[in-house]
Order: sequence, then C-alpha cells, then structure tokens
Amino acid sequence: MNLWQEYKKPASVAEAIEALVSATDSVMPIAGGTDLLLDLKQGRHAPVHTLIDLTFVAEMNLIEPRGDELYIGAAVAINRVATHPLVANYAQALVEAANLIAGPQVRNTATIGGNVAHALPAADGTIALTALNAQAEVASPSGIRRMPFTALFAGPGKSALDKGKEIIVGFYLPLTKKGQASCFKRIMRPQGVALPILNCAVWLEREKDTVKDIHIAVGPGGATPFRATEAEAFLREKPLTEENFSGALEALLTQAKFRTSARRASADYRKHIVGGLFKDVLETAWERAV
Repeated sequence: MNLWQEYKKPASVAEAIEALVSATDSVMPIAGGTDLLLDLKQGRHAPVHTLIDLTFVAEMNLIEPRGDELYIGAAVAINRVATHPLVANYAQALVEAANLIAGPQVRNTATIGGNVAHALPAADGTIALTALNAQAEVASPSGIRRMPFTALFAGPGKSALDKGKEIIVGFYLPLTKKGQASCFKRIMRPQGVALPILNCAVWLEREKDTVKDIHIAVGPGGATPFRATEAEAFLREKPLTEENFSGALEALLTQAKFRTSARRASADYRKHIVGGLFKDVLETAWERAV
C-alpha cells in the first residue's frame, strides 16, 4: 500500500494553506519528514492521502533579524539553526540544543518546525525555545497570527494546532542584548544517538551581581513544555548565591511534575539529578551575561 497518493509542493504560505483546506481526503503537512515518514512506514500513523511539502515555501526558510527580534522559519533545517551566526549571536541555547538533536544526517534533514510540531514536552529545540520566550507565527485560512510558543502544545505528542488547516510558519525570538545570555545542556545515556534523560535551558539578564530577569525551562517537567515560573520568581532581583540557588531549586522541585519513562529514567532519579544540571546551566548563562 502506498503511504500517500498525492504530493504537493506549494511555493508560498497562502498556497500551502489552500492545499491543506482543499484536500478531499486525509492530508498532512511535511517538511523534513524524519518523524512522519518513519511513523507512516512503521504503521504508527494511518496512511495519508495528500502530503503538503513545506520546504519550498521561501518565507519558512528564512533566518533574519526583524526589528528587535530574530525570525527563524519553521522549515529551516536543524543543522542550519545549529551553525547560523545570527542564531549563535542571539540564541546560544538554541544552538546548543540543535547540536544535540539526533545525529548529523537527521539534523541535515529535520526542521525546527518539525521538532516543535511533534509536540514532545522534552524535545531539545522545544525546551530551548521555551526558555528563550519564543513566539510562534501560525497560518490558517483566516490569516496569520502570533501566539505564545507554549500555546502550541496540548499534551505529550499532541499539538494544539489543526494540522489539516494550520501550519507553523516560523518563530520570533527577542534579540539578546548586553547583559543577557542563555545556555542549554542535557543529561543523556551514551548509547548510539543518545536519548536525553533530562534537559534544561536558562535565559537570564544580569545587572552586576543581581539576576534582573530569568526564564527557566526543564524537560520533561510536565505534560507540555515546562517553565519553572516559581523558581524564576524566587531568583528575580536577587544575587546569585548558594542560598538563593537552593531556594530556586526547591521551588522548581515543588512545581515540576517529573514522570517515569521506562526507556529513559524514573521520576525519582530525575528529581535527584536535576539540581546539578540546573546549577550548571544557570552558572554558565550567568558567566556569559557580561
């Protein structure tokens, strides 16, 4: 049985939306296809009549500054995100996350939008974008709108978007300014393409010895991408001391909902190791924010 019957290559966002809504049978957008094609082949996804290839949409392949924000198109390959100088300059946590996604061959094909659209709450790119306070640009038959990045997620593996009518066009990140920096790191099992046990991203703004502002994301800390808002509130307007770090970690552990994964780690083990990872990421971002 063929995995699909029709394959369309729109050249614009408008053409892509038209192709989606005019399909007479099951339809799915596709970019790198590293998840979708494997799921179709292995029977984890029902056969699709029409695939809409988004990689030919010029708007979705751009990386460029727009005003005081950095725009990254959803069809940009992960490896291009990892090596682009603008991303390195303004979103270092995203570069570090992108460099850890799968292996080199996958990174050359998989896209940043696909990493997000798969809706896993601990995906590396997702955790970095959460900490960077990204916004998503989404297209639908009613037009293009912006929405908070975390509003894209409805649950583990469940997107809040209607894939038969809506597509992620790209992402907007605030441009990093002097005194601001970010970092992403993870703990993983050293087996083939290593699967993460836990990952963490921090963006912060430093004013001398004080944490002026901070965003903390940890995965998996819940059913959707987790922002440690209580730990953030605890650290704001405070010096980064051991005592204040301990208070922030306690707040994070109280708020996070770690889960057990048979293939990765237990919830108790994640609680045990998150402190060391969080401290490492926080201190690295702090040292960069000069």
